[in-house]
Amino acid sequence: MPLAQVLRTTQKYLDALREIGITTVEDLLLYLPRTHEDLSTMSTLQSAPLNEKITVRGRVCHLKRVFTRGRKQLIRAIFIDGDDNRAEVIWFNQPHIMRMLKEGDEVALTGKIIEKGSVLQIVSPQFEKGGDRPLIHAGRLVPIYPEHDVMSTKWLREKMMLVKFAIDVLPETLPEEVVREEAILSRRDAIRTLHFPEDPAEVERARDRVAFEAMYRIQESALLKKKEWQASVQDRLKIPMDTDLVKKFFSSLKFVPTNAQKIAMYEILKDMESGRPMSRLLEGDVGSGKTLVATVVLANVIKHGGQCAFMVPTEVLAKQHAETITKLLLTVYDSPMSVALLTGSVPESEVRRIKLGLGNGTIDLVIGTHALIEDDVRFKNLCFVVIDEQHRFGVVQRECLTAKGTPHVLHMTATPIPRTLALTAYGHHDLSVLTEKPLDRPLIHTKVVKPRDRKKVELFIDREIEKGRQVFVICPLIEHKDDRKSVEEEFTRLQNVFPHRRIAMLHGRMASREKEDVMRMFKECKSDLLVSTSVIEVGIDIPNASIMLIEGAERFGLSQLHQFRGRVGRGVHASYCFLCGSRSEKAGSIRLKAMEECNDGFKLAEIDLKLRGPGELYGVRQSGVPEGALIHLLNPELVVRARRAAEKYLFFCGR
Repeated sequence: MPLAQVLRTTQKYLDALREIGITTVEDLLLYLPRTHEDLSTMSTLQSAPLNEKITVRGRVCHLKRVFTRGRKQLIRAIFIDGDDNRAEVIWFNQPHIMRMLKEGDEVALTGKIIEKGSVLQIVSPQFEKGGDRPLIHAGRLVPIYPEHDVMSTKWLREKMMLVKFAIDVLPETLPEEVVREEAILSRRDAIRTLHFPEDPAEVERARDRVAFEAMYRIQESALLKKKEWQASVQDRLKIPMDTDLVKKFFSSLKFVPTNAQKIAMYEILKDMESGRPMSRLLEGDVGSGKTLVATVVLANVIKHGGQCAFMVPTEVLAKQHAETITKLLLTVYDSPMSVALLTGSVPESEVRRIKLGLGNGTIDLVIGTHALIEDDVRFKNLCFVVIDEQHRFGVVQRECLTAKGTPHVLHMTATPIPRTLALTAYGHHDLSVLTEKPLDRPLIHTKVVKPRDRKKVELFIDREIEKGRQVFVICPLIEHKDDRKSVEEEFTRLQNVFPHRRIAMLHGRMASREKEDVMRMFKECKSDLLVSTSVIEVGIDIPNASIMLIEGAERFGLSQLHQFRGRVGRGVHASYCFLCGSRSEKAGSIRLKAMEECNDGFKLAEIDLKLRGPGELYGVRQSGVPEGALIHLLNPELVVRARRAAEKYLFFCGR
């Protein structure tokens, strides 16, 4: 029912409601309070404490308008409660009160009582006319609504009373089985309780119902999306697990894969045997071995004649993966195998050759950047796609690649995601988690550095370089701005601090060829210290680099700081991470202390979730989760309940 037919109000208010999407009675009832204030206890003037917000009921008399010396208006009255106790009431600059109240009116006043000499005073209280009508703004748990420039919470409370009758005809929006099994309030009871509460415990149950439904809808949507993706079974996607190949791969390694890696490999390879397109998220801490897991799967797919694509966010990482993965694959293949690298800097003649090979099926695996999603990149039999650091790509970019053949898809991220967040933001994927790191990975010693200790750190760095080690220095910006360190500024400064050392610079504005040359020189130990922006955050593997120094560390999130830290400790040498704040007081921040005390990316992600909120976490903004529902991610039990209920109901209904 349109609000204009129910509410007695002006067009200004109707327009304000329309601005926030409220045009019907149901819309208004779904505009829920943000909190409640307990004004249910009615006091007398004698029992009411001083200087605390209370509600008293009685009558007003001796109303009069008074002008101060400065010609300001105030309204004075005498309030008399049921026990004939009296207090003076004063309202400043509210002349309309003389129109709204008359001598002897029964009222409920809400405000603070003060003592002025021997007289009790109540200054500028809220008031509500009493009599036989139930109180709206006092004498109960009072709902507090999100306010608007035009609409006050008091105005909204009054209008909710006018549409209260419509609650009884609101439809239930959750399946009856879910409401019954979860033992939650019905939709009508929850909405009635939130607008017209009587019991604080029921208010909590009502909020639980609203939160549960919001999360249930997200989980239902994710599961339906997953089911739609997996709707068809294709013979070409039925890829059996070659256990002999996997054993041969393991035996070629110089180390033993972790149990978590083995489990993830098994989960992925078993998915592929069904013939339904797989959509799986592989998350693991820095250095947990995601690339190795993906490579085993690549080998298995290629062995059975399928083509593979591996997309990464940067050219530097694409080239590194091409070298690493090719070496690993060659250890298990006796017959020739074709791997291509496709990025923006590949010569046009080579690009044409690669595109032709992908189209006719002579190239088994292509590793590349966004160049892979160009329209003229076509595959003969694309069976498996890996998207590394998937949050660095937009949804459309990811879908452009997966649309080139409806393949099995493995999304990988080195940003550990709390399970509740993964189930929500990425609930349309199955989930594999690498919770272990290889046993030979050294512990990275992390220290927050105060400005006064910088000289000691620089002397330590110089000694480590003397031993043959290399150093990363991360800055928030390319050019100087405010008090933030820039790459260019720090590059110049460090040339003066370490005049006898070879210092290089890397940032996103450099040409691709120039960036490649800088990284190659650093990898070949032809430079000692690399000053960079966050371009090195993902995947760069320099085993000889043992020190990470991060300038302006307080400006990065915990997950990003942990990513930076993961660029060292990849060899056999003792490794260190120094966190430098912009100012001394920043050195004591909770986040930087957490980095000092914890090397576990999953624990840090949980801390980050609590400190920054879900919406600020890396990659969550583009996940498609409605902003209003993000707060529910801080309630793990709610997320798991909603996921379980959605899975059970959708399976039961065969949807």
